[in-house]
Amino acid sequence: MGDRARQLGARVEVVMVTGLSGAGRGTAARVLEDLGWYVTDNLPPELIGRMVELGASADPPIRRLAIVMDVRSRFFTGDLSVVTEQLRARGVPTRVLFLEASDDVLIRRFGFARRRHPLQSESDDGTLSAGIAAERVRLSTVKAAADVVIDTTELSIHQLHRKLEEVYGGGAPAALQLTVQSFGFKYGVPLDADMVLDVRFLPNPHWVPELRQHTGQETVVSEYVLSRPGAEDFLRTCHHLLDLTTNGYRQEGKRYMTVAVGCTGGRHRSVAIAEALGQLMGDGIETDSDAPVDVVRVVHRDLGRE
Repeated sequence: MGDRARQLGARVEVVMVTGLSGAGRGTAARVLEDLGWYVTDNLPPELIGRMVELGASADPPIRRLAIVMDVRSRFFTGDLSVVTEQLRARGVPTRVLFLEASDDVLIRRFGFARRRHPLQSESDDGTLSAGIAAERVRLSTVKAAADVVIDTTELSIHQLHRKLEEVYGGGAPAALQLTVQSFGFKYGVPLDADMVLDVRFLPNPHWVPELRQHTGQETVVSEYVLSRPGAEDFLRTCHHLLDLTTNGYRQEGKRYMTVAVGCTGGRHRSVAIAEALGQLMGDGIETDSDAPVDVVRVVHRDLGRE
């Protein structure tokens, strides 16, 4: 193995994602993307090696590449092992993930989605059952050569997420990305908020003449807001609530959360509380899991509108 192959192997890891139609390839692709994999769909076989090279030389480099393949791809006109062995010979760690499910579950899923099976028209009688049977035959050698086989028959989306995280998460729990956003109720509640906190119970600095022209990002306003009765208790309660909630999000496989903090105009109270809450979260939540809150962003949607 040459120096270039060793360099590729040291920098790029590949997983081929395939399996029966309806068994969860799309879900697996989204999970891998959340886990930090670069996901590409139905890449032609002759371009896979080139994609690995491009990933290794990118800035920043693509260290983990997932290639999703289905039965309609030209990939299955040949032997899957040929491509994987070529990559491994170049020093690229390569694994094959195969997803399957029982016939009755696949039939039910296709019924919910109201779409045809990709091999249904090629079967003798044109039925969904015949299409599934034909796909099982066509993919039998692929399944036999797979490094990981997951049966999704009894799995929920969240259970599949956890299984994939165990195998492809790189040994470290995936981080949660938290956004704390201030806003003014007079401009509407943010549509993408997972949790809304209302701080209009606190005295409004707008009615204090020397504070009116300042914002919650300034010390003179934040000290005023945080010194009001109930403010510190509110922050501690919100911190504890987010501790519980973020742990639950991780267990359910969710990786993004937006907390919206609102006051009347989004200039004083909500800004000060959002900044304080963001600081608390940035210092780290004491969770039951080892997964960190990796990114905490504080944004102010309506600051400057009045």
